[in-house]
Amino acid sequence: MSQAKQSEWSEQWTLFQDEEAFLFNEWIQPYALEDLRGKSVLECGCGGGQHTGFMAPYAASVTAVDLNTTQIARERNAQFNNIEFVEADIAAMDLGRQFDVVISIGVVHHTDDPDATVANLKRHVKPGGLLILWVYSAEGNAMVKYGVEPVRKLLLTPLSRPALMRVSQIVTALMYPFIYTIYLLPLRFLPFYAYFGNFRKLGFARNVLNVFDKLNAPQVDFISRPRAQGWVADMDKATVLPYMGVSHSVSGVRRDG
Repeated sequence: MSQAKQSEWSEQWTLFQDEEAFLFNEWIQPYALEDLRGKSVLECGCGGGQHTGFMAPYAASVTAVDLNTTQIARERNAQFNNIEFVEADIAAMDLGRQFDVVISIGVVHHTDDPDATVANLKRHVKPGGLLILWVYSAEGNAMVKYGVEPVRKLLLTPLSRPALMRVSQIVTALMYPFIYTIYLLPLRFLPFYAYFGNFRKLGFARNVLNVFDKLNAPQVDFISRPRAQGWVADMDKATVLPYMGVSHSVSGVRRDG
């Protein structure tokens, strides 16, 4: 069965934009945008189209798929003529062709069944083609899973998105004194120590987006390293790299035959 549409995502990407290319470049490690040059790219879960716009100048073509936000992404990438937008469930779609690169950044862990989703993404990779994923990790996210998620489900789900935006702004502001004092000390045992290093590189609005994204997502499945390794165990150059202690960059090359 296809996943139901979730208006939370269209509302999120109507409220926010994300122009931080350095994050995208770090999430797709050990690969880089240059590795997409001249390739056919399938982007699975394009959101507001920010990553689509990063890839389009390099790729021969980008097919950007999303169930909820294709119109927003299309409008924000109107300057490119090599992008096709498709409204579909990435776990159930059958596009009838395969691609040089299949990429999904920050989306698989929000689907109904991440394992089934990845299996379908792999079916769209050409033999010799590349799969790139970035997902939230089970490792390092216990506080979010057992603290933030119950509060979100109990108290925040009924809020309007503008009200949730205000909550996110307040939460973000309250985090700053800790991140610029205690988290500047060499106390690497603190939760999210590495992650908050990135927080200090970003402006307030982008940090609000980080918080909003955690509070807005209708569902999230934190992916363990062994589970992520299993996704690419049948691929060449299989790689699962930790990122900032809270996520995994996952990649592999589909074997011929």
